[in-house]
Formats: sequence, C-alpha cells, structure tokens
Amino acid sequence: MNTEFIPVSMPDLTGNEEKYVVDAIRSTWISSTGPYVERFEQEFSHMCNAEYAIPVSNGTVALHLALLALGIGSGDEVIVPSLTYIATANAVRYVGAEPVFVDVDKNTWCIDPLKLENAITPQTKAIIVVHLYGHPADMDSINHVARINGLAVVEDAAEALLAKYKGRLVGSLGRIATFSFYGNKVISSGEGGAVVLNDPDLAYRVRILRGQGMDPDRRYYFPVTGYNYRLTNLACAMLCAQLERAEDLVYRRRKIFASYSELLSNISGVGLQPIAAWAEISPWLYCITIDAAKYGHTREELMSYLLENRVETRPFFIPLHTLPPFRDCIILPEGLPITLMLSSQGINLPTYPSLSENQIFRITELIRMFQKQ
Repeated sequence: MNTEFIPVSMPDLTGNEEKYVVDAIRSTWISSTGPYVERFEQEFSHMCNAEYAIPVSNGTVALHLALLALGIGSGDEVIVPSLTYIATANAVRYVGAEPVFVDVDKNTWCIDPLKLENAITPQTKAIIVVHLYGHPADMDSINHVARINGLAVVEDAAEALLAKYKGRLVGSLGRIATFSFYGNKVISSGEGGAVVLNDPDLAYRVRILRGQGMDPDRRYYFPVTGYNYRLTNLACAMLCAQLERAEDLVYRRRKIFASYSELLSNISGVGLQPIAAWAEISPWLYCITIDAAKYGHTREELMSYLLENRVETRPFFIPLHTLPPFRDCIILPEGLPITLMLSSQGINLPTYPSLSENQIFRITELIRMFQKQ
C-alpha cells in the first residue's frame, strides 16, 4: 500500500526564492525598506493592472487598512458573505463597524448579488466581495448595486491571484482590493499581503496608516494614529521570486483542477465546484461536495478515511454567522441556505503545484473505492 503522506497544501519554492532572500540578507536590508520592497510594489501592481500595490504584513491587516482608508468606522455596516475565512468579518470589527451577512450564489459560491439590496440600510457603507476558492464573484452585478447605493466595493482576493472575471483580473474590479501571501496561497512569503488600488488619495492613506501614521514627507511627524503593518524586504525578496513564476504556478494549478474534475465527474454523490461561463479561475484548493444520501458516507467519514490513508483534507469554512463572535449579527429573514449547505458538505482536496498525476489518481481512487464500502 502506498503510505506517502499527501498534505492539503505545500508552497513551491523551487525558483529564485533562496537566492533573493540570501541577497537581501547580505545587503543588510532586512526590515521594511529595501530594493525588493520597491521591486515587488512595481511588479505586483503591474500584474494586477493597478496603479498601486502596497505590501503589508498579512492579508488580514490588508483588509483592515482598506476599511480604514475608506473611512469606515463605528456605527457603519459592511455587507460580507458568511462563507469565507473569519478574517473578512474580523476586519470589519477592527474598525468598529458591524458585518451584515448574506448568502452566496450556488453557481459561483461567491456573494449573491441578488441578496444585496435587501441587506442595505442607511448605515451600510461597503460590500466586501470574496473571490472564494479562486472563483471570481459576479462583479458587474455587485458594482451596479454598489454604485446606485453609493457603496464602496472591497475585493478580498486572498484566494484568487490571477483569476479573471470576463477577461479582467480580480483585484482591479472594485474600489480597493486585498491579497494574502500566506504559506498555502498561490504565491507565498510565509506571511504577507498587499493592498491594491488605483486611487492616489486612498493609496496615500494606506501608506500612512501602515507605517505607524508617519507623514511620508516629514520624518517622525505623526498626524494620525497608525499601525505597524509593514512587510519586510526579506519577505518581498521571496515574493519577487514567486512573481517570476506566478503564471506557471497558476497554470499548474489549473491542470490539477482539470485532472481532478475528469477523474471525479462520474462518482455518484460527489459534486464539483461550478465554474461560471465568464470566469477563469485560479484554483486555490480543489473543492468537492459530498451528498451523503447518494455517496453512501458522510463528508466526515470520507475525510477520516482519506486521513487513514495519509491524505490530508480540509472542510469548507464554518459559516461566520454561526460562530460565537458573530451570532448576534444581522442576516436576512430567509437565512443563508446555500452557505449552510455548502459548509456542511464541502471538502478541500490537496492542491499545490508539485502535486503529481499519480497522486491525484491515488486520491480520486480512494474516494471512488470508499463509496463502495
């Protein structure tokens, strides 16, 4: 029996990562200034078709800075999907605002544009759109609702680097966007993130808030209370190496996605992630759902079986509106049925660039065999 352990995720550091990090160390530029910081800002903004890319210490603080720069604060409301990582809603609380949870669209698994209007109140100031599991949200519809109601749109693109909506890159489709470079993301520096935008005034505010509130034109003068959210030259050195191969890394993830889909497409009770006709996804983690009545086993039983056979998996995110910090938050009267269904059935399978065809075949055969037991 094959006993090789297959993790759910693994970074690919086979390019110039070590070379550039060593170069940064030898240069002694190891903190938040240095040539790799400047290089990353230029190259990442170009990759995202944006004017500015501001590196920060992680994706969560990128969201925090985005909301701060937009002037969102106490008494305000921000519409967010409930099916996302908790950082999305935590950032709303960081600025003193309250999240209002809405359901996702069954055809994209992203925030449902048809649910937005009924969630808007006089206190609503923004919508955070999460491009979940690498699939872009329906941005034209969301932006239309935002525009007629005077709301800002924040793209949480942590899981969707280089995904495209109708041929346009995510991260360039709202007022401001955020990315994460955590160890399991499409490109990684271990920890890290970025705020991406086109508005020079907003970019100026993000930079001041990121750097302890210091005026960039007057050293050690602090006109506002800020935060220490900067990213190091060392981390940016790693990211510059990752950017050199970003297109290839995403290409390999798309090949993995296609292989999984082909091998799992005819197993009763196994549902595949839907892909909208206008979407070009950037697969983060390959997603399936398990209909226990048709598959013959629950999601949890399948995950346990895979782990017994040394294959790591993850369940989908727990709906945020059901977690203790957010149980008192506003949801619409009809509830969030799609969110609850997906969360209870969803599994993330191993997805990383070095995952081999043989490993994918082994994983899918285990899923196929377990159904027959």
